[in-house]
Amino acid sequence: MGGYTQYSRVQFGFGGIVPQGIKLLLISNSVIFVIYFLCYHTGINSLLWVFHFLSLIPDWVVRGALWQPFTYLFLHSPTGFGHILVNMLMLWMFGSDLERDWGKRRFFHFYFVCGVGAGLLDVTARFAMGENTAGATIGASGAIYGVLLAFGLLYPNRTIYVFLMFPIPARIFVLIMGVIAFLSAVAGSGGGIAHYAHLGGMVFGYFYLRHRPRFLNIDWMESYRRWQIRRARRRFQVYMKKRNGRGGDWVN
Repeated sequence: MGGYTQYSRVQFGFGGIVPQGIKLLLISNSVIFVIYFLCYHTGINSLLWVFHFLSLIPDWVVRGALWQPFTYLFLHSPTGFGHILVNMLMLWMFGSDLERDWGKRRFFHFYFVCGVGAGLLDVTARFAMGENTAGATIGASGAIYGVLLAFGLLYPNRTIYVFLMFPIPARIFVLIMGVIAFLSAVAGSGGGIAHYAHLGGMVFGYFYLRHRPRFLNIDWMESYRRWQIRRARRRFQVYMKKRNGRGGDWVN
């Protein structure tokens, strides 16, 4: 299929050794969750305000809180462990093979494009649908739904066991999850779940795979290194011109 490559081998396991990028995401999300959890249950209001400041709040975003579509990805509900456990389990299960095939840099590009895109769609949809724009959205689910979509497209024949009992191909599982996210978003069913973000993660993930922006193919570190070399060369040439203009002896 145009825009991405399918890996059609059938496997029945997930994860294996945790790739470096996935490990960094698991650790960072877990550490932030522990701090958030402790602050929430011990009533440290000053730090709780910081977490609210980092959540995704549409009213704040349109007033200039442009960091929130990124920072909300690292926050999970402090009322219990279910939210973060499900998200981190799905990230490990479906993201590990993607990072192994893509590499850490491209996986991070994809993950954050899906997550930030999901947040922006959530903000836009809540304004468009006249829903509560003062409420906060938190969690990495939007990014993980994008990862789930990529897994289904790139490994369509991989077997997934729903409820650890019912085997279905990855492409069917992704289709079911996509339909649920779409219908939930259209129906406006809340229940504390950001359905717009889930749908947004899949939408941005699909367009990333089909039409990956060219600037993401650039090795920015290598480009920066070459720029430093060019700048040093120009400085040396200027120095040589000044030195030659003054004359005098050179020592080899």
